[in-house]
Amino acid sequence: MIIARSLPLIEKQAYRLTIRAMSSTISLPSKCYVDGRWIDASSGKTFPVVNPSTGKVLTQVPDMSTSDVEQAINAASESFKSWGKTTAKERSILLRKWYDLINSKVDHFANLINLEAGKSVAEAKTEVVYGNSFLEWFSEEARRAYGDVVCSPIKTKRLMHIRQPAGVAAVITPWNFPLAMITRKVGAALAAGCTCVVKPAEDTPLTALALAECAHEAGIPKGVINVVTNDRHAVGPVGQLLCQSPLISVVTFTGSTHVGKILYRHCADGVKKLSLELGGNAPFIVFRTANISNAVTGALASKFRNCGQTCVSANRFLIEATVFDNFVSSLTKAVQENLHLGKLPQGSNKQELGPLINAAQLQKVENIVNDAIAKGAKVILGGKLASHLGELFYEPTILTNIKPEMMCYNEEVFGPIVTCISFESESEALQIANKCDSGLAGYFFSNDLSQIFRVAENLEVGMVGINEGAISTPEAAFGGVKQSGLGREGSYHGLEEFMEWKYMCFGNLTE
Repeated sequence: MIIARSLPLIEKQAYRLTIRAMSSTISLPSKCYVDGRWIDASSGKTFPVVNPSTGKVLTQVPDMSTSDVEQAINAASESFKSWGKTTAKERSILLRKWYDLINSKVDHFANLINLEAGKSVAEAKTEVVYGNSFLEWFSEEARRAYGDVVCSPIKTKRLMHIRQPAGVAAVITPWNFPLAMITRKVGAALAAGCTCVVKPAEDTPLTALALAECAHEAGIPKGVINVVTNDRHAVGPVGQLLCQSPLISVVTFTGSTHVGKILYRHCADGVKKLSLELGGNAPFIVFRTANISNAVTGALASKFRNCGQTCVSANRFLIEATVFDNFVSSLTKAVQENLHLGKLPQGSNKQELGPLINAAQLQKVENIVNDAIAKGAKVILGGKLASHLGELFYEPTILTNIKPEMMCYNEEVFGPIVTCISFESESEALQIANKCDSGLAGYFFSNDLSQIFRVAENLEVGMVGINEGAISTPEAAFGGVKQSGLGREGSYHGLEEFMEWKYMCFGNLTE
């Protein structure tokens, strides 16, 4: 049951909802955050946020128009005049306060993510800790945005490079990591001295709004962070505005390659700085020298996090012929013993798998599996809906006898589907792995040191997991090659997307 009530929030009363979540109540934000204020859409229109596990509406949030979003852009632009001139130390302190506040509310954010994204509470907590670590990281990196002094070829000149914030950043984020995709981008942007307009995915806007609450509480000035929400019908016009507004200097997007290309075109006329983290289709290669137990553990970590709905999820499992049967049987056993679809029974230590995010995603997964079966794939495990648990649940699935003409051979599944392909040689494995327009992440397992260097260097991806299925961390550069995007997030490289280099030449100096 949903109960409405008024709660005091920050500077003024803001309408919120409280619902029962797990063993406690949780409040749900229901207004957008613009220029330090909580506002509705000027039209008064809203759209529902739905719990994918139950299909029930959690709350309504503002369905903002392009004119509403322009207000947020104007607020960010005005705020940049002062925020862009703050010291790195000042920005560092505020980012750390934001990090500390989120750290004190891990359970609150985990419950929000559980409700709107369908992740288990345990997995949602992992996302909160992981995502918040980017704020910690960039609170420290803010003070390391060094320039340099260049050796001058002329005695009467001195040459310097300095780095300056680029301006207002448009931050467009996906539904699969509703907290981490915002903190990874906004943390870097604020550390660099940029201000932001954040447009979260329409499936998962609540976490973004809750992050804005914490940012306000941490003392981050008004207009520095703005969060706008809108329904699917407005995604195109709002995305175009964020890319083409002359007040926006940087656009950063995580999502599908198809949408990324559209945003790329929109940014062309303004020659915007652009950071894109797009589709994956990651290969997962198991060589005959691999420790099969480690490979299975890595497969579980890489494939089934968020029910397979991550851009770095293992997608095409390439297994050397001599260990193919051993790996498939071991993985099948591990899935049966370690994974549980739906809410875990009390006391269970298995990994809980939740639903897919929406009906469109479920239909895509079902179509890919049915196509493979129709063309001769063998179902080792799963292969069908789990409608008894809810409309969006799909069984963890393992398929063999995969052929090049099948959709699953060529397309990113984005679901709990393991497609097992046999190969005979290292060169064949690399040929299959690299025959793909995407190049985000790749994984392989081998105990042959020479092979490890050869394969790691020849995989056409931006990130490689070597005998490891979980590779993401704030300290490392996250990003891909080919059609998987532009730029890098996290690491010390993450600031570059939000900064400009300026060369300064001092002439006519006295010797």
